[in-house]
Amino acid sequence: MSLSSLKLHNAMWPGLVGKGDDEGQEPPISLEKMLDFSAAAEVNGRKFDGIDYFLFLPHTNPEASDDELKGIADLIVSKGFDIGSLVAPVWPGTVGDSAMGTDEQQEKFLDAVKMACRIAKVFNEHEARKGGVIRIDSAEFGVEQWKANPGKGTARIVDTFTKAAKIAADHGERLAAEGEICWAGMHSWKDMLDLLEGVGMPETLGFQADLAHTYLYLMGYNASEHALLQEGYTEDEFYAAYEKMTDKLRPWTIDFHVAQNDGEVHGAGDHDKTGKHCPADDSNGKLDITRCSQYWLKDFQDRGIKHICWDGCMFPNSTLENPATWNAILKAMIGVVGA
Repeated sequence: MSLSSLKLHNAMWPGLVGKGDDEGQEPPISLEKMLDFSAAAEVNGRKFDGIDYFLFLPHTNPEASDDELKGIADLIVSKGFDIGSLVAPVWPGTVGDSAMGTDEQQEKFLDAVKMACRIAKVFNEHEARKGGVIRIDSAEFGVEQWKANPGKGTARIVDTFTKAAKIAADHGERLAAEGEICWAGMHSWKDMLDLLEGVGMPETLGFQADLAHTYLYLMGYNASEHALLQEGYTEDEFYAAYEKMTDKLRPWTIDFHVAQNDGEVHGAGDHDKTGKHCPADDSNGKLDITRCSQYWLKDFQDRGIKHICWDGCMFPNSTLENPATWNAILKAMIGVVGA
């Protein structure tokens, strides 16, 4: 099966992540506006096929009634989109709490997964959602507490993720854990692999690879002992390291985010010190998006991947409101599936 069979999705959460009411923050962008931005994008007659979706306020109340959820689904479909992967509200301040924490915190994390599975069921039965996964991470921000006792920290996250995976399996869903340097126990390619293997449920719990975040895996931010590249690397050194990383994580990869990164660590609000997403055509971008995507998408059909999604967290609102942004993103994604 060629890459051309993959559907192209746009993420809704860039309208929320890093936004807020605190000093220096920009206000969130509504779901309907994000849908309209996506629907307006077009490159040589090709448009986005669907959206991936964060299950929290102000876009969605995770405790919304079935009828309210069906109304949201109808809104999304009315813009010409299927619903794909969903992001469970696992973080402190949403529904969940740290997967590395106390029994009470773990129960909150599992409650968030249950909520996401319930919403997925409503969307599925309403025939608005045609596939995709439910995304999670450890919800333990920063690595300092984990580093105090790495074995204990990873074991606790493994326990939480195993329980979450069993919940997902009971609902006919799959969980994808997003590797990102800010989440403890998931902050390097090696620690991420240890976590996935510790759970050992590849049919239910896999990896969600993001081009921007996994670039920083190569550089060893927050885990210098696992760095595969050093500053000043050559192109040959880059692709040798990239192949090593993707060979380890690709067998677990069940969800994929197209993105760009300029090598900086960036953040906004309570989502700080993570990989900086850049516009697809950013002149400072470190990645050949098309070529790097092929490493992750080899044999994609064997892992049940049916769509790819753009992720541009923490773009300024002025960037998100610019139609040229979305056409550049769509063009990059068309390049991936046309490779």
